[in-house]
Amino acid sequence: MPDPAAVNNMFARIARRYDLANRLLSVGLDVGWRRRLVAAVRRAQPRDVLDLATGSGDVAFALARALPAGTRIIGMDFCQPMLDEAQKKKSARDAHVAFQQGDALALPLPAASVDAVTIAFGLRNMADRGRALREMHRVLRPGGRLFVLEFSQPARWFRPLYFFYMQRLAPRAAGWLTGDCSAYEYLCDSIEQFPAREALAGEIRAAGFSAVAARGYTLGVVALHEAAAA
Repeated sequence: MPDPAAVNNMFARIARRYDLANRLLSVGLDVGWRRRLVAAVRRAQPRDVLDLATGSGDVAFALARALPAGTRIIGMDFCQPMLDEAQKKKSARDAHVAFQQGDALALPLPAASVDAVTIAFGLRNMADRGRALREMHRVLRPGGRLFVLEFSQPARWFRPLYFFYMQRLAPRAAGWLTGDCSAYEYLCDSIEQFPAREALAGEIRAAGFSAVAARGYTLGVVALHEAAAA
């Protein structure tokens, strides 16, 4: 499992170029993946949303603009430099988005306090996925919804090409862009080691969730898991 201090330090180092690197390495596909997540959340009509591992706030801001005015959105991350980048992007129309530092393994929120929890490309960086998922379940109200957008294992025929790109080309491109090749070597390794859709669905059920459903996108490169809190 990832070392929290090392992960925090890594994201602090790449915070300023994080958005640009994401667009480059995903060839812009990450924008569409997040739109799928936001559309799923909008269908659930939550009154308040906790966006975990919010990073520079892309999902939190997209939710603020897609959900009805007055919907409370908390963007939470344990890396303060990433939250600093999110604050720089905040505008007047994002007034109901609040950013807060917090650890997903011990969320600083009361039990049953939000209608929805989202986490995009952050679950694989948790030192203890099971504990993080149980914390998400704890803060959700009964019937609340969990939305996990994360890299997954692609279609078998596509894997050799995909992992060649992830292992050989992506870290070099990101290193040139951010000056930190090692950070993206870790991120690519974490993607390769992350469970496939069915296995992650099992972990979500084990944390107490029900009605777990998963959809793969872009030849299975990413998956969106949805689940309900009991």
